Amino acid sequence: MANSGLQLCAFILCVLGWLGIIIATVTNDWVIHCKYGLNTCKKMDELGAKGPWADCVLSTGVYHCFSLSQMLELPAHIQTTRALMITGSILGLPALGVILMSLHCINVGNEPQSAKNKRTVIGGVITLIMGACGLVSTIWFPIGAYYEQGLMSFGFSLYTGWVATIFSLLGGCMLTCCVTESHASYQDSNRFYYNKNGNSTAPNAPSANHAKSAHV
Repeated sequence: MANSGLQLCAFILCVLGWLGIIIATVTNDWVIHCKYGLNTCKKMDELGAKGPWADCVLSTGVYHCFSLSQMLELPAHIQTTRALMITGSILGLPALGVILMSLHCINVGNEPQSAKNKRTVIGGVITLIMGACGLVSTIWFPIGAYYEQGLMSFGFSLYTGWVATIFSLLGGCMLTCCVTESHASYQDSNRFYYNKNGNSTAPNAPSANHAKSAHV
């Protein structure tokens, strides 16, 4: 039951991480930049927010965004962020599907436990890759934006990406670690003994004639 609960918690973390990465990918409030002070920029309508897809200006409480459509002219940190965040968003769907089919409460036919363990590891590895994509993007983008046009603070999208990355990495680590324990406990629970007369006994109830029993 402990391993089942741990696996379920890891699955929930992976779902939250995937949703957070999608939210961070489609929004543009990653960094807030300004050449002057905050109040000065607000008065001059030069308080800007930037993301992978658009460059926005905050004017009278409303964002006016301009799409970054010149792909070949964009800086490397924007192009890399786009590629990695899209990759992470796409990998999340098969990862969650594999993890869902490996839960202890879901049975597909009479498949052995070893098949579920393998799927759990595969799902955990894919989730770790998804988290790695988010990690590189959410670190490289603000650094690139700082060197490009200055950086005043971080935006909502960047915080969402950081939280999603932590959830994804934590969930992936839990899946890849707990499957070993689950597999070991499964083997121990199915270990039995044969005595000389051909009868089987459980390990917690050893045969009276232990010298004549053979462990399988």
